[in-house]
Amino acid sequence: MPTAAGRCLYRSNPGTPREIRLIEGDGIRGLAEGPAGRIDVVVTSPPYNLGQPYRLYRDRRPRDDYLRWIGTLGPAVRHALRPDGSFFLNLGGPPTDPWLPFDVARAVSDGWVLQNVIHWIKSIALDRSATGLDRDLALGHYRPIGSARYLHGTQEYLFQFTRTGKVPLDRLAIGVPYAHPSNRRRWKRSPVDRRCRGNSWFLPYPTIQRRATERPHPATFPETLPEWCYRLHGLARVRTAADPFVGLGASAVAAARLGLGFQGWDIDPEYLAFAARRLGRLRPATAPGPTAPVPRGAGAARPARAASRS
Repeated sequence: MPTAAGRCLYRSNPGTPREIRLIEGDGIRGLAEGPAGRIDVVVTSPPYNLGQPYRLYRDRRPRDDYLRWIGTLGPAVRHALRPDGSFFLNLGGPPTDPWLPFDVARAVSDGWVLQNVIHWIKSIALDRSATGLDRDLALGHYRPIGSARYLHGTQEYLFQFTRTGKVPLDRLAIGVPYAHPSNRRRWKRSPVDRRCRGNSWFLPYPTIQRRATERPHPATFPETLPEWCYRLHGLARVRTAADPFVGLGASAVAAARLGLGFQGWDIDPEYLAFAARRLGRLRPATAPGPTAPVPRGAGAARPARAASRS
């Protein structure tokens, strides 16, 4: 199924609100060239320009060139997103370059309001002296670094952009119980035993045994991350979600589990094939039929585009 920005390699539930599409092609172009206002939520994580070993994307470009390119993501999402939609952008950076996530956020921010900044905590240490636990506890996974100057990086950012900064959220959809029943009584406005989780989300990676077969991608996020974004925006207001850097399909799997429609792009057909297998384990796929290769003039050229982190 050729399109202006690629060809559909996976399609399920065609013609229904739960239609899922995975498209080989340039996701920024796919968002920009499709109909305006067709997407309710975008959750994505672009390459960070850190030299990750993607198969088809060169993840090491001059910084100004990279920021100019990533800056085109903002207008593309703005075109595709509904006026009351949410754009969740996951960004991180190495300890040696702490400004990188903020530089990228600034590059895409024109025309947007930064409504929330969420901290994705991948690893945390809990001291018994502060928590009342019977022992110190370390949870999650991190990538150790050998340095006398820098700390291990244990968190990334999730920037929620909206057009107005006034988009209502379903905060209790990912809420947590009150620590003690008396806290609920003190907050008379709370009709249920749940409170807002806040902007620190502890979401460790699932443990894997064989990276080559279970996570064959140099940079991913867990399925729960996009799921919480969809829930926070409000499932009642989400018909279709999208990810222009869908990679191994975490955002697609989260959408499928919640019964949402979804559109995802990636330039790497092997990543998309892995994502399709993940989706196929959830429900049968409907084959899109034969597809022809996209002419280079119709799709985006491979060298300057990006694979995802999902």
